[in-house]
Amino acid sequence: MSEQSEAPVGLRERKKRETRVALSQATIRLCVLRGWDAVTVEDIAAAADVSVRTFRNYFSGKAEAIAAGHLERMLQVADELRGRPVDEPLWDSVAHAVQARFAPQGGTGAATVDQERRWTDGVRLMLAEPALQGELAKANAVAEQELAKAIAERTGTDPAVDVYPRLVAAVIGAGSAVAVEHCLRQEPPAPLAPMLREVFDRVAAGLPAG
Repeated sequence: MSEQSEAPVGLRERKKRETRVALSQATIRLCVLRGWDAVTVEDIAAAADVSVRTFRNYFSGKAEAIAAGHLERMLQVADELRGRPVDEPLWDSVAHAVQARFAPQGGTGAATVDQERRWTDGVRLMLAEPALQGELAKANAVAEQELAKAIAERTGTDPAVDVYPRLVAAVIGAGSAVAVEHCLRQEPPAPLAPMLREVFDRVAAGLPAG
């Protein structure tokens, strides 16, 4: 009886998460391609094939929807970290987990240089939008808590007592953000995967000067 009652709940939660992700991805895509002010909630709902009411059930606006995409990715990093080999050095596991979600392999390669540049320019403008900053800060706080739990499980520490899990989680968030921002500032934009690897290699080495 218990198993039968739990299954529909799990399915509902999975579908809700999928809807959140779809709405977030639609919001990001439209805001990057059209510009922040040119995108309405009605546009996003239509792109995700849901009603405006459904969008409002999940998010208060565009900024929250975009931040939800970032949070989802960081939660996936935590899940990836839990799945890494237990005997793998921690920072190797972190680097692999972050790269798997921030710079996955297997892209189509169909985008032209001009299309990639327009997309990057759009991302830069979107991330500079003041309305987004507060929501990203909230998402980062939640992400840090979940990453700390994954670190604690892996290292046998207690995030309520030991500072280590929260410290590592904060470094993961900051390192990922620095890598993304650094790549976006380059002309042409630098590939993200090697930059993420460099960031976490430097952290693992103790951040030596030079």
